[in-house]
Amino acid sequence: MRLPQYVEPLSDGLYAIDTGFHRPRFDAAYLVVDAGRAAFVDTGTNFAVPRLLGALDALHIGRDAVDWVIPTHVHLDHAGGSGLLMRELPAARLLVHPRGARHLIDPSALYDGALAVYGQAEMDRSYGRLVGVEERRVTLSTDGMRVQVGGRVLELIDTPGHARHHHCVWDACTRGWFTGDTFGLSYREFDIDGRAWILPTSTPVQFEPDVLKASIARLLERDPLRMYLTHYGAVTDVARLGRDLVAMLDRMVALARQAPGGDARHAWLTRAFGDLYVDGLRGHGLAAPRERITAMLAMDIELNAQGVGIWLDKAAAAGGTR
Repeated sequence: MRLPQYVEPLSDGLYAIDTGFHRPRFDAAYLVVDAGRAAFVDTGTNFAVPRLLGALDALHIGRDAVDWVIPTHVHLDHAGGSGLLMRELPAARLLVHPRGARHLIDPSALYDGALAVYGQAEMDRSYGRLVGVEERRVTLSTDGMRVQVGGRVLELIDTPGHARHHHCVWDACTRGWFTGDTFGLSYREFDIDGRAWILPTSTPVQFEPDVLKASIARLLERDPLRMYLTHYGAVTDVARLGRDLVAMLDRMVALARQAPGGDARHAWLTRAFGDLYVDGLRGHGLAAPRERITAMLAMDIELNAQGVGIWLDKAAAAGGTR
């Protein structure tokens, strides 16, 4: 069977699909296949939908064989294509966190929020116009919920911290979690001798570091063999990566507490986070020039600085310590 270049077979009926967002191997959707039935976990943006359908076609899976579309959360690089994809899958139900469901049924507020962050030109280039999902086709997840794909069982748990509308999906067949953004970002360009490097993502607007650490711990309690990251792909050596992820999160929070107030804060955070990640990658063994590293991480540095800034503002408004 010849698969498109953007479809990567993993194991046991599991495929990673490069959605084409931002750059190659930056954003993945996953296709789970068992006994002739299928499910997608995350969808990418509207512009990813032809690739998702192309994967089905290459694997000779009928569009009516897809039972579930499961965005880990409703941020657009994970769920922006949900409505457009659902139009092509007549038997599928959208399985979404209850805090996020209304935004995929009527995506106008979701679109406006992203527009405020990215601007119109970037919205047109990277996301397109969002399509809503019929409410009758939406199922709300619950903590510990199990759904079936052929003979395979997927289990969902609530994992806030990156966003309050985030759940992760456990695949007992491969002892792996589909982690969305809860278990951070790990790009294959940064692998050294097969060892991955990882960093948290504190994208606006619901970043909560202590809550995120609790969600990471909950994932690790299952003793997983691998994590299926949206950004990007399958990683192993999970216990080490979990320790590294929490340590980096703690360093980001410590830096945030040192940040100046006012208009200078955002620029200070972007410089500080850039230095932190470059130093981390140097320690990991990466010899690439600083300019190349910061260019590859530019979007993540910017969004992490925005998200941490909003967290600091919320803590200050609540009268808490930063």
